[in-house]
Amino acid sequence: MYRVTSLLLALWPLFALIIAGYILRLREFPNEAFWPGAERINYFVLFPALLFSSLATAPLDNPALPRLAAAVLLALGLAWVVLLIMKRLRGWSAARFGAFAQGTLRFNTYLGLAAVGSLFGQDGLAMAALMLALMVPTVNVMSVWALTAERGVSARGLLLPIAKNPLIVACVTGALINLSGLGLPGGTDRLLGLLAAASLPLGLLCVGAALKPKELGGEIPALGWNSALRLLAVPLLAFAVAHLLQLPAMETTIIVLFFALPTAPTAYVLTRQLGGDSHLMAGIITLQTLLAAASLPLVLTLLER
Repeated sequence: MYRVTSLLLALWPLFALIIAGYILRLREFPNEAFWPGAERINYFVLFPALLFSSLATAPLDNPALPRLAAAVLLALGLAWVVLLIMKRLRGWSAARFGAFAQGTLRFNTYLGLAAVGSLFGQDGLAMAALMLALMVPTVNVMSVWALTAERGVSARGLLLPIAKNPLIVACVTGALINLSGLGLPGGTDRLLGLLAAASLPLGLLCVGAALKPKELGGEIPALGWNSALRLLAVPLLAFAVAHLLQLPAMETTIIVLFFALPTAPTAYVLTRQLGGDSHLMAGIITLQTLLAAASLPLVLTLLER
């Protein structure tokens, strides 16, 4: 009972910020132009600072890292195979398959790191940043391919967005600084810490501001099964893989948590850019984010038993 209470105490402020973001945008406060600018400064400055500083000081000699990397890639690979089989059986177009694939594979990074930080502190954030270094590029490649499968995409078209992604650049440079032994001297750690501290609260407010309840109509069955797949079935798969590879308790919880997160709001932007079903994608993002307030505590509570 104590663990459940601690879990709820760690998670409810995160969803309170999401709701606050939705209400603020609904009330047009401070104004409509604020939210796109807030998202950009977080995506290009504040959030990369968090990932860079976390990886620059992460314990890369952790003996569980190879198994954690294997678990992440194996779980993503198995989920991808299931999606490809479903596409073949259901005959989905790339426009719909891209939305379903992102709804199943992508994850809300802001919510994930905020939850890990609340549960495990800096040690958990470092481990989560290492996971992101693997998951972000892999999921981005899968998402782009899913949305462009019918018309084809070149290797350049797949890899260039990854090479330009500020989150991936931050992960790679942070890891290189770590391996070089340079550290973060001269107050650099403090500067990055200040930037990082602003990232997660602002990110969660932006998640709430991006919710589109009006997009929930018309696709209820599709939204329902995709949300159940993402929020319940995929974390169960991640737990099975973590158990198979005998990951330690903290690493197991973190990988299950990331596979239990609702999909990323940025999936809507990518879907629109690549000609996918943006109405379906907006509904998936909104419903999963709302349902995650109940499913995430449930999954993590069951994990502790």
